Amino acid sequence: MEIGTLLRELGGGMWISAEIFVLTLLFSLPLGLVVAFGRMSKVAPIRWISKLYISVMRGTPLMLQLMVVYFGPYYLFGMRISTGYRMTAVLIGFAINYAAYFAEIYRGGIEAIPVGQYEAAKVLGYSKSQTFFRIIFPQVCKHILPAVTNEIITLVKDTSLAFVLAVTEMFTMAKQIAAAQTSMVPYIAAGIFYYVFNLLVAMIMERIEEKLNYYH
Repeated sequence: MEIGTLLRELGGGMWISAEIFVLTLLFSLPLGLVVAFGRMSKVAPIRWISKLYISVMRGTPLMLQLMVVYFGPYYLFGMRISTGYRMTAVLIGFAINYAAYFAEIYRGGIEAIPVGQYEAAKVLGYSKSQTFFRIIFPQVCKHILPAVTNEIITLVKDTSLAFVLAVTEMFTMAKQIAAAQTSMVPYIAAGIFYYVFNLLVAMIMERIEEKLNYYH
């Protein structure tokens, strides 16, 4: 197979991988912050539910979680599962999985902020929401950026797990072409794609980190 034809074949899969990546971040980052608030809540039931959620999401394989999200509605409620639900199930599975990891990253960043800053903000007349979003959260973002970058890079590679629900992302497409052509070239092309994608992510995150490094 010619390189041009190979790239066209892989193009659709590349788009699906990028879509999973972007939408997972779009949903999991804010959801992770909500879970982090629950994890730090003074209300015991909310705190323990959030802790259990994080424990389950981090303690079981993402592949298994994708299967539960997809087949769960049928086995639990007898609902019919359409092929159109595959992509939705992938996005739900990825979002709830990565939200758990982001929640712990957020929690670590928030708890690292000195209590004195909260007290100073209270003296200055800031409300709790103003204190968090204007004073605390910008500092948290700066501190957690390296950890978030690691998770984002992992997400790029984890998009290949969508194959378990027969979603034809880029790596699945590469496997199909490799099997049909009995060639390693599609795998090499897939590896280059993942490397370039992660390189771009790392460069963007490094640039953001430099912008937030206001002490230098």
